[in-house]
Amino acid sequence: MPWRAELTDRFKDRCLLGEPLSRHTSFKIGGQAEIMVWPDREEEWSWLLGFVRQKGLPLTVLGLGSNVIVSDAGLAGVVASTCRMCRCEVSGHGISAQSGAALDAVVARCVEAGLSGMEKLSGIPGTVGGALWINAGAFGQEAYDRLVSFTALDPEARLVRRAKGEVAFGYRKVEGISGLVFLAAEWALTPGDPAALREIRAATLQARADKQPLELPSAGSVFKRPPEGYASRLIDACGLKGLTVGRAQVSPKHAGFIVNLGGATARDVMELIGRVREAVLAKTGVRLELEQIPLGF
Repeated sequence: MPWRAELTDRFKDRCLLGEPLSRHTSFKIGGQAEIMVWPDREEEWSWLLGFVRQKGLPLTVLGLGSNVIVSDAGLAGVVASTCRMCRCEVSGHGISAQSGAALDAVVARCVEAGLSGMEKLSGIPGTVGGALWINAGAFGQEAYDRLVSFTALDPEARLVRRAKGEVAFGYRKVEGISGLVFLAAEWALTPGDPAALREIRAATLQARADKQPLELPSAGSVFKRPPEGYASRLIDACGLKGLTVGRAQVSPKHAGFIVNLGGATARDVMELIGRVREAVLAKTGVRLELEQIPLGF
């Protein structure tokens, strides 16, 4: 049986051929997935990892599709979405969540349960798995701050459990996780007043709405914060707000964002990123490091 038919037989209506990835990325950009599947439990992920290894197929794991730039040519092999793995549970002073749960939904559960330590992560677009991959953060809080442990599968489909102390992490980076597929994570939090936490969450969400171009598709912050200051300030100082390539634009509202004005291509975005980096380097001597992850280039 051809490998595509095997996947269709295994996942049934949770398997699509030629699925446009623009439907599954926050940038609303990207070509087709050769085949896209939605595993909904650990056993299916384990089977899938064994399958792609046996067949020699590339595998791309996507959550909510934020922080990625998918090529206009699409992605060969198998694209697997974590979005069916979205359970979240509060227990005592802790919370556990599967990798496909939206991080903002997890934060909301913490706030309603009166658990403090993640409330400033409100509004981060992405899943638990994506947050673990890059140690997502904002307003002085990061995903690994209160992390207890995570579980994952390695490329041989073996279950891995790592405590926070076993992982080297820093600003927007985590070491030693290449090849892992995250399954779930748990955090230990501090009891707090739900009303006060709701106020912090609301203020955090409002600050995002005030400063960021949330009204247009984007993949979030384009560049990591350099030691010399904020990337957005350097870009703004170079007069690059509003710079446009095709239908991709450096946001006039926040220079750290590139937005899709409607109909932008991945090629537009990557060319614009290149122009911004060149201009900032020429004027300031700072080499901006990409935070977003290009896929399929």
